[in-house]
Amino acid sequence: MATTDPRPLPFIYQFASGAIAGVSEILVMYPLDMIKTRIQLQVGSGSSAQYSGVVDCFTQIVKQEGPSRLYKGITSPILMEAPKRATKFAANDEFSTIYKKLFGVPQMTQSLAILTGSTAGACESFVVVPFELVKIRLQDRTSKFSSPIAVVKDIVKNNGILGMYKGLESTLWRHIFWNGSYFGVIFQIRAILPEAKTPSRKTMNDLLSGTVGGIFGTAINTPIDVVKSRIQAGTSTKYIWTFPSILMIYKEEGFSALYKGFLPKVLRLGPGGGILLVVFTSCMDFFRTIHYKD
Repeated sequence: MATTDPRPLPFIYQFASGAIAGVSEILVMYPLDMIKTRIQLQVGSGSSAQYSGVVDCFTQIVKQEGPSRLYKGITSPILMEAPKRATKFAANDEFSTIYKKLFGVPQMTQSLAILTGSTAGACESFVVVPFELVKIRLQDRTSKFSSPIAVVKDIVKNNGILGMYKGLESTLWRHIFWNGSYFGVIFQIRAILPEAKTPSRKTMNDLLSGTVGGIFGTAINTPIDVVKSRIQAGTSTKYIWTFPSILMIYKEEGFSALYKGFLPKVLRLGPGGGILLVVFTSCMDFFRTIHYKD
């Protein structure tokens, strides 16, 4: 992801910046991810649904299972966030350079921003699938597992090591759509915002563009995320491939079912996208002061 300072940095700095940004976001926003998953996994609506909304889901979890349950499974995403976010931002920076040379374009354009974001998302998906699978199995209301290790042992025992990649296809689509939208919107928003001539203006621009990018990416990929959660939960064998499953949910539960969990997801990934961008660019700028100190 481009920053206001164009000087390049070695991969290790991109990796570290992405890791710090990802862990910062997950520590702040994780309870919303728990609520999102619970709502996405419930089949049915109205009186037949376990949770009627975000507040009801939050209240029931706290009252019936205790506040700590909101953070159950956080070990897996914490372990995932460093390589996930580092891969996202580093791949985006690397592919932006590759694509500009490949297409003979001196400056980034919105089309290239979408292409590099989508490619980075595809790379990211291969990193996150096992961690996402473990997280979903722990977040499920009916989960029998007490720790990530217990989940991994159960999956490997019953499905082999390749079982850890259940949901790869849906995860691939989810990250391609989200990252393409996220980076594409960030490029467009930055282009229309006032030039960042001060650190505070730069932070504001990053927060605003990252938040809008996160909201737009969430609106685009939520139906895929609903399918991914159901595939990885393993409670039903009828969800296999992404787009046929989207059509199945639409026919059986209606269009609104494709956006189950949208509110907690957008509440997390909207501001979360802003947090990511601010922390990442701040870390990159800090590392530039170290790398170019001479």
